[in-house]
Order: sequence, then C-alpha cells, then structure tokens
Amino acid sequence: MSLKLSLYNQCRDILNSRLEVLQISITDIQKSLETETKSSAGDKHETGRAMLQLEREKAGQQLADIKKQFELLNKINPEIEKNTVALGSIVFTSKSNYFLGVSVGELKVGTDKFYAISMVTPMARVLVSKSVGETATFRKEQITITKIL
Repeated sequence: MSLKLSLYNQCRDILNSRLEVLQISITDIQKSLETETKSSAGDKHETGRAMLQLEREKAGQQLADIKKQFELLNKINPEIEKNTVALGSIVFTSKSNYFLGVSVGELKVGTDKFYAISMVTPMARVLVSKSVGETATFRKEQITITKIL
C-alpha cells in the first residue's frame, strides 16, 4: 500500500469513528428529548428541553462539519502525485511531515509521523504552491520542503 493511500485511509477511519460517536450522541439526545416531553410540566421541564435542543443543534453542526470533511477527503486521489504542494500532497519538510487534506491530527506510518492538516490552516497556506527545495516562513522560522508526494 502506498504511503499516501495509508494516510488517506487513516483520515477516513478517524472521520468514520468521529461520525459514529456523533451519531450515538444524537440518538441519545433524541431519546432524552422524547422522555423530557413525557415528564412533568413547568419551568424545570422547559429549561431541560431548551438545553437538549441546544445540544441537538450543536451536534447537527458537528455532523455538517464531518460531512464537509468527508467531501474534501473524497476530492483527493491517493494515486496522483504533484510537483507542487496542493490538496492531497504529502509534504516532507525540514521541520515536520504533513498530509494536506483534513485536520485529524497526528498520523503514523511505521516510525514516520505526519500531521494531517486542512488547506485552511496557517501551515498549509504557507506551503501551498511551493516546490521541493523552496522555503516557507512559519512563525518566524524557515522551513525547507525536502520532498512532495
């Protein structure tokens, strides 16, 4: 399996895991709302319902965010390599290694560490469109691109 495909699959698995946890949370909130309607009336009841509604809205926003991340991940073709940094690139630098796609944190392949970051992160913004050998400045530090896959 190629390095890019391995990182891609790890990102997909992390997003799937987040989605499962969120779906369980949404189901729990829905069940709580249904039981809340059957309980006693009054201010306490209304406050409880309002809190559950807010939780449901927050979970709905998180669900929309995960769907956007899946859409972005699906735009990446793990088989394509480019000469310049773009969506789906694996970027080896003098500082760290990055996989530009979705922000899911640190990934490991063997003993190598990669940071999965989205295109809107400050680090990705300074790397985009650069080639091997070029430098970027991030937080007053010079970072050299050593390899792009």
